[in-house]
Amino acid sequence: MTAPANTPGKDEHKPSNFLRGIIERDLEAGTYAQRRFAGTPGDAAHHAAGPLDPARIRTRFPPEPNGYLHVGHAKSICLNFGLARDYGGVCHMRFDDTNPEKEEQEYVDSILDAVQWLGFGWEANGFSHLYYASNYFDFMYRAAEYLIEAGLAYVDEQTPEEMRANRGDFTTPGKDSPFRARSPQENLARFREMRDGKHPDGAMVLRAKIDMASPNINMRDPAIYRIKHATHHNTGDAWCIYPMYTFAHPIEDALERITHSLCTLEFEDQRPFYDWVLERLAEGGLIAHPLPRQYEFARLNLTYVVTSKRKLAQLVNEGHVDGWDDPRMPTIVGLRRRGYTPEALQLFAERIGVSKADSWIDYSTLDIALRDDLEGKAARAMAVLDPVKLKLTNWAEVFGSAGHLESCSAPAHPARPELGKREFRLGAEVWIEREDFMEQPPKGYHRLYPGNKARLKYGYVVECTGCDKDEAGNVTAVLARLIPDTKSGTPGADSVKVKGVITWVGATDGVAAEVRLYDRLFTEAQPDAGGRDFKTVLNPDSKKVVTAYVEPSLAQASPDTRFQFERHGYFVADRKDHSAASPVFNKITGLKDSWAK
Repeated sequence: MTAPANTPGKDEHKPSNFLRGIIERDLEAGTYAQRRFAGTPGDAAHHAAGPLDPARIRTRFPPEPNGYLHVGHAKSICLNFGLARDYGGVCHMRFDDTNPEKEEQEYVDSILDAVQWLGFGWEANGFSHLYYASNYFDFMYRAAEYLIEAGLAYVDEQTPEEMRANRGDFTTPGKDSPFRARSPQENLARFREMRDGKHPDGAMVLRAKIDMASPNINMRDPAIYRIKHATHHNTGDAWCIYPMYTFAHPIEDALERITHSLCTLEFEDQRPFYDWVLERLAEGGLIAHPLPRQYEFARLNLTYVVTSKRKLAQLVNEGHVDGWDDPRMPTIVGLRRRGYTPEALQLFAERIGVSKADSWIDYSTLDIALRDDLEGKAARAMAVLDPVKLKLTNWAEVFGSAGHLESCSAPAHPARPELGKREFRLGAEVWIEREDFMEQPPKGYHRLYPGNKARLKYGYVVECTGCDKDEAGNVTAVLARLIPDTKSGTPGADSVKVKGVITWVGATDGVAAEVRLYDRLFTEAQPDAGGRDFKTVLNPDSKKVVTAYVEPSLAQASPDTRFQFERHGYFVADRKDHSAASPVFNKITGLKDSWAK
């Protein structure tokens, strides 16, 4: 898949933010103008032999393939790929797959699909920039040996409990490990024993030698390699030692010649170690200047969802939802099945912007972006979600036959005549919404009640005469008389003035469909606030399934096709279950925010 065309320089149409400001200052100063890129990741010598980098900046999207991406990742995808696009750069698609225990090919495939669905790609300047951190294991090991030889790393054989106790806390400096004074030769021999599988998991780790009294606890000799006898999804059993993420990440950025490494705020305290790793390796000539720089932004906190992978897995594994792609889930596969569009997610990401301060974004902001996107392109249709029969008792008298069917039509989209018209037929019986009839209506009710007139949209004016009921007093059918010569689009359409217009579906050509009415998964804006068990605030009404009637054309809708069901909101033909023989539609969102206070 090809990346969007690059547009060098400042994009005047994009809202400014601190990251754009940083990039623009770097471009103006020529910070990365002389950077070389050999076309593939590599060390200093590899890139020195390459040409000047045609990309003005390089960013990366680096998920760990241990789960399905969620809406927060969508923001990061749009940010990293979008900034590269806007400033004549390239964004790398990189899998941070340095942990062999939780990573699976299933997640790799789903992540690639999600990025492409959102409208982005990783091919640019004749190269594919799809990378795996695990392909850099050889260099990472080489870098670790260099640090050992330079007296900057040592093998520590304390137990995890001893290491934790000796690390200190925010008020107490740490204590040096008894193994910290080993010679580089001793450490190198021990590290190679780790590599060769001579020690069990947890027996020892390789630590950077920095400062056990540092006020930043992350700089108190952090672990950079650990033993894990586990099969890796990419490298198999080639390794039994694996780098820690905080060691691997800056190396990955350097090998790929990343200029702006964008992370969420929880990595801010790790930035000094990020810089330490790069500076030490540059001093040894392993990587080249200019070095990548890390910048942090606030992660997406969206109301009425949880984004913790552990908590999302609980929802799936305990059966609270119907899988990772359940339309109530904040996963990208869930949002896609719900009917959200790539354009809506991009618009949402652009509108919320980026900042250094944590804040909560109301879920309605996402739905507003969705409505703004769908309003101009979703075809219209009529559907009846809570049906009751409307019987036109004088139909045979007016048309001379009880079986007569009157052709009606409506634009597929009121503002897009090129989409044509939709056709349906009106007969002696139609389906209407149950709420469109009341025997004793309140003041201001303009739909059907005995003696009142209303228009069947795109059809005729009818006058309600009463209803049929069952033995329990429930309304089984609404009765009305059709008023001749009032059909929409004819000269007599305005001869009878009415205040109420109701939607309907013909009983003859209407199609029964399963409609899944989805709502927010939680009843509280911050489901896990204060350590609360988020499952206690699950919304019991987050999914309702009804048998509805829809216009005949909707049975032929392809999966993933979105519609505005007039008066009800936006719906999508389910991408897994919908078929012409058995139509299934998911509610995406209403025409307005039903949760507004």
